[in-house]
Amino acid sequence: MSLLEIKNLHASINGKEILKGVDLKINKGEVHAIMGPNGNGKSTLASIIAGKETFDVTQGEIFYNEKNIMDLPIEARAAEGIFLGFQYPVEIPGVSIANFMKTAINEQRKYKGLDPMPAKEFLQLMEEKKKVVEMTAKLANRSVNEGFSGGEKKKNEIFQMAMLNPTLAILDETDSGLDIDALRIVASGVNALRSPENSTIVITHYQRLLDYIVPDFVHVLFEGRIVKSGTKELAYELEEKGYEWLRGL
Repeated sequence: MSLLEIKNLHASINGKEILKGVDLKINKGEVHAIMGPNGNGKSTLASIIAGKETFDVTQGEIFYNEKNIMDLPIEARAAEGIFLGFQYPVEIPGVSIANFMKTAINEQRKYKGLDPMPAKEFLQLMEEKKKVVEMTAKLANRSVNEGFSGGEKKKNEIFQMAMLNPTLAILDETDSGLDIDALRIVASGVNALRSPENSTIVITHYQRLLDYIVPDFVHVLFEGRIVKSGTKELAYELEEKGYEWLRGL
């Protein structure tokens, strides 16, 4: 069953066209990698799916669970189960990770007409999900991302994803700046959360992440369009040849 379907998506910022007709279909249970050089629209696509209003969508449609979500605000899309992991996670001084997650989960439950999660159940869930990303108690008690290393920020982001249990997770260059140990932990967390009912979009420049998170499909976003799609072998081809050979496809 189709979870996400994007049809002829065009988008611009300050009058400059960035996406020039993107088509993409993702079924439940699949992992899709989107690769491509900087400035070709990968992060723009992620932001538009999540509902960020920075960009002007001039044409096209996005269907999520067979519902057109173009008019849904970012908060509603999050409550519907769309999670966006940032390349550069923000710091929130003075707000503990526990309080941040409790608020996020209860907002999601409120949207669905459910009562707030009981405190005992929330603490049990936190303990369970901390293990997924090897998060220490010391890290969990700190303010959100404040003073965190790059690896700790990404680890915290996968922890948030584990807690929220999204149907569609979009990871925008989550491997950026990670050493091998942090990459392994982040990737193992993502893999542990895979299920037949959820899907993941992994946006990356490099094939190395795809050694850890093996995609079902790889798409190349180049000059605002998806110019080529294939299996994980396409990532190796890109590693070998670069991107210039795709010009004109």
